[in-house]
Amino acid sequence: IISWQLTLFTIAIVPIMGWVMGTVGKKLKRGSLIAQGQWSDLMSQLEETLGGLRIIKAFNAEKKMNTRFTESNNLYRNTINRVNIRQQMAHPMSEFLGTILIVIVLWFGGTLILHNNSTITAPSFIFYLTILYSVINPLKDFSKAGYNIPKGLASMERVDKILMAENKMKISPNPVPVGPLKEKIEFRDVCFKYENQWVLQDINLTIEKGKTVALVGQSGSGKSTMVDLIPRYYDVQQGAVLIDGINVKDTTLHDLRSIMGNVNQEAILFNDTFYNNISFGVENATMEQVIEAAKIANA
Repeated sequence: IISWQLTLFTIAIVPIMGWVMGTVGKKLKRGSLIAQGQWSDLMSQLEETLGGLRIIKAFNAEKKMNTRFTESNNLYRNTINRVNIRQQMAHPMSEFLGTILIVIVLWFGGTLILHNNSTITAPSFIFYLTILYSVINPLKDFSKAGYNIPKGLASMERVDKILMAENKMKISPNPVPVGPLKEKIEFRDVCFKYENQWVLQDINLTIEKGKTVALVGQSGSGKSTMVDLIPRYYDVQQGAVLIDGINVKDTTLHDLRSIMGNVNQEAILFNDTFYNNISFGVENATMEQVIEAAKIANA
C-alpha cells in the first residue's frame, strides 16, 4: 500500500536470499547423512574391536586396528566439523543477508525518492523500512530453524530405514497350533537361495523324535541355513519344512519358536544376573531348574 514499486522490488529480491539459504540447507542435510553413516561405522568398529580382542591379540593385529580406528575417527571428525561450522554460520549468514536486503531496498527507495515523479515520500519510506525490518526478523528465525531441520531429517531418514523396513515373512491368516515334537521333523524337496545363488536344492531329510542328527560339510555348504529354516529365520523358496506333518509356514512364529531350544556357536551373555541369563526366554523358571541347568552346562 505504501509503495507498490518497493514491494515488487522486495518480492523479487527475497527469493534470491531464500535460494542461498536453501542451497546451504541442502548441503547441511547431505553432510549430516554422511556424518551419521560414518558415526555408525565408527561405533561398529569399536564394538567389533572390543568383542574380538582375543582374535586381535592372537594375530598381533593391535597396530592395524589402531590405524583403522584412527582413520575412521579422523574422517568422522572432519565431516562433523564441516557440518557444525555450516550450522553455526547459519545465524551470521541470515543476519548478513538481512542487512544486504535492507541496503538494497534503501538504495532502491533512495533512487525513487530522488526521482522527480516519485510515488513515495521520505517519511513514508522510513515507515516502509521499519515495517520491512519487523518482517525480516521473523524470516531470519525461520531460516535458522531451516538449518536445524535438515540435520534432524538426516537422522530421521536413517532411523526410518529400520522402522519402515518391510517384513517379508508372511504369517498365515488361520494359523495351525503346533505343540512339542511328537514324531518327526521333515524336509520335503526343500530349495533355498540368497538372492540369486542357490544354497540348498531338493533336500529331503527326516529326523525322528529322540534321534541325534549331525550336519557335516564345508564352510558355506548350507548347514546353518538348513537349521535356520526350522524356526523360520528364513523361508524356503520351494518345498516345505514340516513338524509332525504341520508346515512351519502354517503356524505362528511364537508357537513355532516356543517349542525349540537354541545353543549358539558363540555364547552370548546379557548384562544381567546369572539367573536371568540361564532362564532367558523361559517363563516362570524355578531356582531349582536354573541350578540344574547350570550343573548340566558345567557352569
